[in-house]
Amino acid sequence: MRISLYCFIFLFFFLLASPVAFGGEIDLGTFTQKEIDSKINQPINFNVDGINDSFSQSEVSSWLSEKIFLNYAKNYASEIENPDLCTYYKSLPCELSFDIRKENHIRKESALLINTDLLKKSLSTLATRVNRDPVDARLKIENGKVSAFSLSEKGISLDENKSAKAIIDYLKNSSESQMLALPYQEINPKIGENSTDSMGINTLIGEGHSDFRGSSRNRIANIKIATDKFNGVLIKPGEEFSFIDTLGPVDAEHGYLPELVIKQDKTEPDYGGGICQVSTTAFRAAIYSGLEITARQNHAYPVSYYNPQGMDATVYIPRPDLKFINNTPGYILIQTKIEGTILTFQFYGTSTGQTIKIIGPTILERNPDGSMKTIFTQQVYDKDNHLAREAIFKSNYESPSKYPHPVPAN
Repeated sequence: MRISLYCFIFLFFFLLASPVAFGGEIDLGTFTQKEIDSKINQPINFNVDGINDSFSQSEVSSWLSEKIFLNYAKNYASEIENPDLCTYYKSLPCELSFDIRKENHIRKESALLINTDLLKKSLSTLATRVNRDPVDARLKIENGKVSAFSLSEKGISLDENKSAKAIIDYLKNSSESQMLALPYQEINPKIGENSTDSMGINTLIGEGHSDFRGSSRNRIANIKIATDKFNGVLIKPGEEFSFIDTLGPVDAEHGYLPELVIKQDKTEPDYGGGICQVSTTAFRAAIYSGLEITARQNHAYPVSYYNPQGMDATVYIPRPDLKFINNTPGYILIQTKIEGTILTFQFYGTSTGQTIKIIGPTILERNPDGSMKTIFTQQVYDKDNHLAREAIFKSNYESPSKYPHPVPAN
């Protein structure tokens, strides 16, 4: 019983002296000092989907720490000047439990620990650099057939958990620097080159037009940049389309120029002035396609570019937005074009035999100060010529004098 107690006490202190995992750290094992220095003092080169990169030496060393401990090795002749293990653990139980005959077989060993919290933080940062969203194929109509004019691209998402395991295994087992392939998942695009035949796009279901004659050079440039964002866009059956989401950022970095924009109480230059020409044209195409409009706002005051008044749609990031639902049985393909000063949106989709009737727009009230009220009605008739849906759009425009333009410098 006495021997068993001593053995138990010795085992307790032996385990205390051995490397263990604690608080987000994992024991990678014992290594020579040369191996530890090599692992801590070099970068980790890796590849993600054909892209080579590396974690720097300083970043790798921030994950790692060295733990030195004493261990009993039966066949090892100790070179430690003071081999007494109990000097490191000053307590009576150690003195009672440790066999003095083993003192000459005590070996100093080094373990390498990795802080998994710091490793995961590095991988999360890496993910923001390498992850990319899939890109749908952009389509166009050629000779009555839908074809791809911009190929689709798969997206990728770094598998952070598997990548952490791969790095831990690499540090455990690798004796020299090598390229490490980090795991990732591929994300397929919604629209690929081979999916066009099943989309049911077989006819022009509606189109909208507007004239930007008289626009400044900056305004024309903004219209062209924004118009291109919508060419080839596909809207799924039942999907709610958002003009703002499809448009994306509007700033100098994306090529937009300063031009007049209607703000809360004034008209002043801002990046992207003129984009409402594009949203207005898209709104008209949706109306003439018989689509259900879920969000639309008229401009604060009448603008000549949007004649006839009452069929405009203003947008500004993040709102107001222009939204409508593809309530047809198939996909809708948006095609855009600019011919001279005429901007056109064409919606191609599946023929349902329905007909669209637009009543108006009609000016209900026009005042000397330029304010006015208008109305128009969208009527959708099914293939049997029964009225299936009706929507009324009223617009209330204030006087332009409430939104003064900037005074030109002398």
